[in-house]
Amino acid sequence: VQLVESGGGLVQPGGSLRLSCEASGFTFSSYLMSWYRQAPGKERELVAAIFNAGGITNYADSVKGRFTISRDNAKNTVYLQMNSLKPEDTAVYYCKAWSGVTRVYWGQGTQVTVSS
Repeated sequence: VQLVESGGGLVQPGGSLRLSCEASGFTFSSYLMSWYRQAPGKERELVAAIFNAGGITNYADSVKGRFTISRDNAKNTVYLQMNSLKPEDTAVYYCKAWSGVTRVYWGQGTQVTVSS
């Protein structure tokens, strides 16, 4: 099982980034996919989640209206489009796959830094 995130980097406040998470080794379309983030000294927090068929999404209040989660089950990939980025969005962003208590997988994380 692998989850490989990409797309992180350094961006100025107000800018945009698109994160990708490519999955392999499991039936991607059967899993709830989500993005979490962890800033230095803080707990890991849920950013956004998308259900199997992609029709239902959920967002943290802090990113509503700025971030959009989507998935392409044909490509085994989940995306996070991040717009209007703020310095407080700086964190390591992790991709997570979930299909029950014993079927939970995490990616290695990708750093997002928002700074001028």
